[in-house]
Amino acid sequence: MCARFYMALLACWCFCPLGLAEEISHVAPSRRLEEINWMEFRQVVPGQINTVLLTTGTMEAHGVINNGADNTAPLAMAAAIAETTNALIAPHIPYGVTGGLAPYPGNMHVPAEVYRPYVRSVLEGLAAMGFKNVVILNGHGGPQTPVLNSLAEEVGLARGVNIMVTNWWAACSEVTQEVFGVEGGHAAINETAYVQAINPSLVHKELYSQSLAAPNPAPGSSFAFPNPSTIGLYKAGEGYPSDFDQSKAEEYFKKVNACMANLIKDTIRRWQEAELAK
Repeated sequence: MCARFYMALLACWCFCPLGLAEEISHVAPSRRLEEINWMEFRQVVPGQINTVLLTTGTMEAHGVINNGADNTAPLAMAAAIAETTNALIAPHIPYGVTGGLAPYPGNMHVPAEVYRPYVRSVLEGLAAMGFKNVVILNGHGGPQTPVLNSLAEEVGLARGVNIMVTNWWAACSEVTQEVFGVEGGHAAINETAYVQAINPSLVHKELYSQSLAAPNPAPGSSFAFPNPSTIGLYKAGEGYPSDFDQSKAEEYFKKVNACMANLIKDTIRRWQEAELAK
């Protein structure tokens, strides 16, 4: 599969799907919020769609894949699962709390004290639009995740909305084992494969060396700033991104997306059963 797959995937953002989307095709030509007219929006939210996907990421070194991998992954994921989760897609937040990899070339770090109020305003704005369920497809973990988790609770309580924060690499870790038979890691076999399925040209196999990878230190054992490795293995000796098998990458991409869609649908179903989502 070549870069044409990537373009086709992005084209899904403008595609008005069948099934649930047939009900909104006459008023909403796109799943992307920025492409919908205010009159179209009024006809759809919240009556026919009350869930929104908010993608977040950052600019951070990722071994032999692009610095924007934490943006590439959630953007493609949102496009792939918006239909099946009956959600609209909010504009992306590309810069985040990068932390230990910020000093590497081409990276960007937004301090938590700046990031937090901005994202809070975005979440409050989505609640004010009428969305009942906000799902954050977070592409970057580390110091960014706890900020998003606390904001989900704060804004959820203040605005009476349901907010879910997801980290796909952790939520669907069993898929990594299923497809590759090993643990993954940061910029390891799992994340590299996901990006490779989206756009193979973003994977620079010619730059790969096993010396780029190192096991993540055990919690509390040591700390180094900057992080001395841009490929962090969850388990020593496993997860090296040395295979670069395109068919496995595409299988992994599909299975992760299915895993995430099921997680979101199950969470919304449970909210509905508890009468926390209408």
